[in-house]
Amino acid sequence: MSVFALTLMSSTVVFSQGLTLPRAASPAASVTQQVGITDITINYSRPSVNDREIWGALVPYGLNNLGFGTATAAPWRAGANENTTIEFSHDVTIDGKELSAGIYGLFIEVKDGEDATLILSNNSSSWGSFFYNETEDAARIDIKTEEVSHTEMLTFEFTSVDATTATIVLKWEKLSFLFAVEVNVPEIVMASIRNELRTSPGFNPANWNAAANYAMNNSDDMEEALAWADASISAPFIGQKNFANLQTKAAILSKMENQTESEKTMDEAMPLGTIFQVHQYGRTLIAQGNKEKALEVFKWNAKNSKNTWPVNYGLARGYSATGDYKTALKYLEAALENAPNEGSKGRVSDNIEKLKKNEDIN
Repeated sequence: MSVFALTLMSSTVVFSQGLTLPRAASPAASVTQQVGITDITINYSRPSVNDREIWGALVPYGLNNLGFGTATAAPWRAGANENTTIEFSHDVTIDGKELSAGIYGLFIEVKDGEDATLILSNNSSSWGSFFYNETEDAARIDIKTEEVSHTEMLTFEFTSVDATTATIVLKWEKLSFLFAVEVNVPEIVMASIRNELRTSPGFNPANWNAAANYAMNNSDDMEEALAWADASISAPFIGQKNFANLQTKAAILSKMENQTESEKTMDEAMPLGTIFQVHQYGRTLIAQGNKEKALEVFKWNAKNSKNTWPVNYGLARGYSATGDYKTALKYLEAALENAPNEGSKGRVSDNIEKLKKNEDIN
């Protein structure tokens, strides 16, 4: 071969590597799902079936020598072209195996039957599985396959997502591969909150209150939750006492079984609240079974905002909760007169009918 020809080939390779051109086959794809505040992202290429025999043929069973590269026992690349990769923005768990945040090569050892093995490799930058090396495995996870309706283009999907788990399914031809990723959401969010409160969000008292609320509902450390609530209320330069953060503090104190201080805090909060905030507080007390205290709160609201919507409605709920349907009916009829819209009037009218039947409206 002439020197000119070698030079031309070299130039062609160099220049072609610098171009971004569409792929005629197996286009690139990406799918992302958030669980809590954790992002799970899969990047892959999507081959089509094209009337080919896939399992045990185009995709051979087991680990194989593909005749190229350094791997002598390579799994399927779970796609086409470069490594299929899965990225976790925080630590996760798959089938009890802990995986650190990061990017992993995603491979599958396909078997003749219902079993398969998901392989996550610390090497995520190779081309396909031609250079797969078992010593770089981060995890090997036994998974199951299922028969599905025909899927022409290879597809990754998040088929089920809840507060802490995302189920991932790979479908191609008439086979699917399924595995679930679990995220310790409370632990991750609490760590994120601690860090963020040291940055610009920490200068906003509402963020300290939001942090306290989250900790109260998702952490066992009520002392930390209480400290965050107190910061929202009275921290130097940023604290700003209001109904919302006092109510949060009161709820935390209640959870700590300090009812006396909890009630004192809510007594301090009520003059700072809107009519609707106090009304909702009364309804919360009813839901908690504290009916007498709820009636006191509705009376306080009515005294300070006489005949304003929805104070009469609140009194009706309070008296209904304590079983005094006759008095409740009187206040509910008064509430009907100052209901602000047709929707509110409709709800009040429905509850009037309940009270006439001696039924609680809460």
